[in-house]
Order: sequence, then C-alpha cells, then structure tokens
Amino acid sequence: MLHANRPPGSPDAKSHSGLSALARHFPRLVTSRAAGNPGDVPSSWNHLAGTIGAAGTAMKLAAECQSAGYSGTLIPYKCDLSNEEEILSMFSAIKTLHRGVDVCINNAGLAHNEPLLSGRTEGWRKMIDVNVLALSICTREAYQSMRERGVDDGHIININSMAGHRVVPGADEHFYCATKYAVTALTEGLRQELREAKTHIRATSISPGIVETEFAFRHYDSDPEKAAAVYESIKCLKAADIASAVTYVLSAPPHVQIGDVQMRPVEQVS
Repeated sequence: MLHANRPPGSPDAKSHSGLSALARHFPRLVTSRAAGNPGDVPSSWNHLAGTIGAAGTAMKLAAECQSAGYSGTLIPYKCDLSNEEEILSMFSAIKTLHRGVDVCINNAGLAHNEPLLSGRTEGWRKMIDVNVLALSICTREAYQSMRERGVDDGHIININSMAGHRVVPGADEHFYCATKYAVTALTEGLRQELREAKTHIRATSISPGIVETEFAFRHYDSDPEKAAAVYESIKCLKAADIASAVTYVLSAPPHVQIGDVQMRPVEQVS
C-alpha cells in the first residue's frame, strides 16, 4: 500500500487550479501484493511528494527508491489485504500520521490455477478476498477519508485487466476472469454512486494485457517453464507502461472522466 500526505498548511486540492491533477494530489495510496502489477507506479511520480506502501515488496521498493536518489519519500506499510482488520488499521494509521488519502490506486491482484470444475475453494476464496473484497474495502475507506476532509477532486483507480473484458480460453484463468469482470462492474458502479453523491471524485479502471512482472511465476508456481514462456512469446508491457497510464489518468483535466483504459502489447492476440 502506498500513500503520501499533503504538506501541513497547504491549500485544499480544489484550490490548486493552476496545477495538473497529478501535482495537486499529495496523499496517494497504492495497494500491492508481492507480485502486484506496476511496481514502477510509485517511483514514476515519487518526486511529487511522500508515498506509503503496504505489502511485502513495499519494503524492498522503499529501499530501492531511496538508493536510486528519488526526491520523494516512499513509506512502506505492511498490511495483509485479505484481512479487513489490517486494512482498517492501516487507514487509521494513515489518518493519524498523514491526515488521509486523496488518490487510491487499487493495484493488488492475484490468480491461482483453480479451474471451475476441479479448483479448490480455498484458491477461489483467496482471489475474491484480494481482487474483489480488498479493492472494495480500500475504495470505501479512501472515499470516507476524502469526504471527511472535504476533498472533492480525489481519484480512485482500479488496476483491472483485459481479463475483465473477455473470458480467456483457458480453464486456469476462468475464476480469475470472474473476479476481474467484478472489478469492471465495481468501477462503473462506483462512478455512478459518486455522481449520486454530487461529488467530483473520479473513478477509473486501467485494464492491461500481459505485463512482465512476477505474476505468471506465482500463477504457475509449480511450472516455472510455463510461466517464463508467457513473457518470452511476445514483447510484453512493462510496469512502467502501466505507471504511465496512471499518470495520464491523474493528469486529465478536472472535468474529464476517463472510465477505462484498455492496453495490450501490440503482439498480443487475445
């Protein structure tokens, strides 16, 4: 989980009309699993302010950002995103130490090789817990944080997947696809509820195709050769490509609602 705070005494976000949306938003929070999608998201705009991260790799990423000489600060926060109590505790700590969150990027996600006809319930449950419930809990808590502080131009970005727009022809992907279809529906539902609440907070889904991360190696943990083949077959997207999409979305003018960004490697067929 990554978060950054607005400097004490700085004006409200809505008064920064002369700056880009990205520069206006200081408190940023990015969920991440050990094999989460864009590890480069925080480092790509870490120079704008401090940032807080939760999950195992957040500790490593914080050290890498520091050694790389980034001017911002990445603050790691360890949190089990399958445990609601830990998520709520994290938000409570962020409120106490950093006032709250203006931008929430739900990046955590995982897949298990659990087909519909033979998969283990435990594997299905883990995918739902992280891909659907954790995303929803973080979204709710981030919105409450914004509302409590009168932030009317915040942003909630869900890192979705092309699997949330078409069913992949592979039994090991079907349940994962179902959780990503849920993210597609949740993002649009969130947009509608934000409009009903008469707020200018925006909701966006970013749906990448194949991104070269540790994702496939954890998905096919018992078959590393199969995992490696996923990334060797074509020129894949990089984490930095997803980070660029996040930056693009956050930089959109305040009156522009970007609903979904679908992006694939040029060589990807499905």
